[in-house]
Amino acid sequence: MRLTLLFILLAIVSLVLKGQIADVPEILKETPQQHEARMNWWHDAKFGMFIHWGLYSIYGKGEWAQWNQQIPVEEYAKFAGEFKADKYDPEQWALLAKDAGMKYMVLTTRHHDGFCLWNSKSSYRDFTILNSPAKFDAVEKYVKAVRKYDLGVGFYYSPLDWRFPGYFFPNLYRSSAEDMKSQTYNQIRELLTNYGKIDVLWWDGGGDDWLAFGNEPQGTELKKRDTKWPQDKHYSGKPLWEGNKLNAMVRELQPQIIVNDRASSPLLEWEGDFTTPEGKIGKYNTERDWETCDVIAGSWGWQPNKKPKSLDYLITTMVRVVTGDGNYLLNVGPRADGSIEPDQAERLREVGRWLETYGESIYKTRGGPFPNAEWGGFTHKNDIIYLHVLDWSKMPELLPIIEQKINKATCLAGGMVSFSQTKNGLKISVIGQPEGLIDTIIKLELKTN
Repeated sequence: MRLTLLFILLAIVSLVLKGQIADVPEILKETPQQHEARMNWWHDAKFGMFIHWGLYSIYGKGEWAQWNQQIPVEEYAKFAGEFKADKYDPEQWALLAKDAGMKYMVLTTRHHDGFCLWNSKSSYRDFTILNSPAKFDAVEKYVKAVRKYDLGVGFYYSPLDWRFPGYFFPNLYRSSAEDMKSQTYNQIRELLTNYGKIDVLWWDGGGDDWLAFGNEPQGTELKKRDTKWPQDKHYSGKPLWEGNKLNAMVRELQPQIIVNDRASSPLLEWEGDFTTPEGKIGKYNTERDWETCDVIAGSWGWQPNKKPKSLDYLITTMVRVVTGDGNYLLNVGPRADGSIEPDQAERLREVGRWLETYGESIYKTRGGPFPNAEWGGFTHKNDIIYLHVLDWSKMPELLPIIEQKINKATCLAGGMVSFSQTKNGLKISVIGQPEGLIDTIIKLELKTN
């Protein structure tokens, strides 16, 4: 009897959820063809620059310094008096992104500490760069620079704000939580109204509506997205952010913008345009758009004496992401003055030099047509398949069957390729390729008729 009652309750919850999902605002609904048309430039781009820069850069202990060091709000606010940003030159950032082979950029306009990099009229206690010694709109300068170098313009924004008790206990301090929510809606309207066309909005929080159930409903096929935010019991009750409403406003202001999933809740809401595995490689997925974000050194915000990750690591990670049909968003954390560590900048240029040679196998491709594996994977476009071999020792004797006849096979780094197509699969080898390749890329040109 109890099991029967449980199943009935689960069925009712499932029906409620389906009804809620169907209530996604019309402006957020689109056909698969419309979605692909909007996402096409992003799929082609593959590689972008993430920039975490703000008041926390002064402290030099990462973007979570205020939280991790338990710095009182009033004490932390005093850092604004030291924020001169006298070497801030976003044209140098954009030029570096261009040299690295990146196609878009995403700037942290405001992190969880609440400090705004633009002249926000909606900022609680006017906590903005205009009230620091810098006294300029860093977002305005950033947008102009990124457009000058023909890169995609992206904004990171965190709805969360450690200065509000309502962030921690939205029901206990509901008035505070509503004030924080109001700040978010108003600031997003500023960012998406005052700077022309914006290509990407990268949320970092704001998707709590499913918590209105108290506990996540079980027994449905829907899955809660991967997230690092703790699902605290204090959040049960009335939802705060109203993600559908928030994202509908975004789409009204910027009809072609691409929005990630961190201000949406899959159980009740629109799921965003792409999902964001952080610091790890998502699984091969050609059905759900995704982007891995990663750091070149240390944490997201600047820390001194942090050496950049190796070129081998960065290329290998990029290849694993792209063969999995994802994008790679690589973060640099400039110093408080706005300059980027020289060794990190040089490492990015090394990536760019690799892409100058091998970029045809990355840009404007899609992952697959077969899932990637420990040894490497595939990208493809038109009638070309690129085989990326990262580890020959794990390469299987036979690769999947390619139905079309291979007309020509070449190694992009040089060497002679031999191959045979059989009913059991594809056998392939390379002789004479250069030593020490991070990724052996074999270009398979398929017969078109």
